[in-house]
Amino acid sequence: MDKNQDIFKLKHNNKKPKQGLVLVSEPFAPDGIFSRSVILLAEHNENGTVGFILNKPLNRRISEISSEFGNFDMNISIGGPVSGEHIYYIHTYGEKIPGSMHIKDNLYWGGEFNVVKAMSEEGLLEEGKIRFFVGYSGWGIQQLENEIKKDYWLVSDIKVKTIMQNDRKIWDKVVSKLDKPYKIWQYFPENPNLN
Repeated sequence: MDKNQDIFKLKHNNKKPKQGLVLVSEPFAPDGIFSRSVILLAEHNENGTVGFILNKPLNRRISEISSEFGNFDMNISIGGPVSGEHIYYIHTYGEKIPGSMHIKDNLYWGGEFNVVKAMSEEGLLEEGKIRFFVGYSGWGIQQLENEIKKDYWLVSDIKVKTIMQNDRKIWDKVVSKLDKPYKIWQYFPENPNLN
């Protein structure tokens, strides 16, 4: 096979999935929820994996999705196809939200919902410090590892500041910082049939 034809194939980067890292979908994944997605691994262990898609913001506010938040006016994103009737959140408030699970650095997942609700009512929640998701992305035992072996995902690391941005362009930003062979991904059209 010509090496130039192989530049679009995903190559294993030998980075193992673990909590706090991200999954970067290859650019030719079929259209759908995981197309050109970046997924934060909030939990990864021998029982499976839970993650949140970082770059699929909805054109809706959390107050439109949940009456629990009254007039709270913050964006919400699609976290994944699992449990789409529930709201999840990641944040950098740490112990201010009791029961939060530490992901990495100053990044946490979940915590007591009543505290989050009270903070929202008091105007104490800020964009860039908390992100809300509808649903999550989940994998069973060894399922994610098998998908990585099949070249569906590249494992990478990004800063918490980038994780906390509610930005559709996170995939492009992450790909632009990958090793040289992957940078070409960002220039490939999302729908090659329209090219």
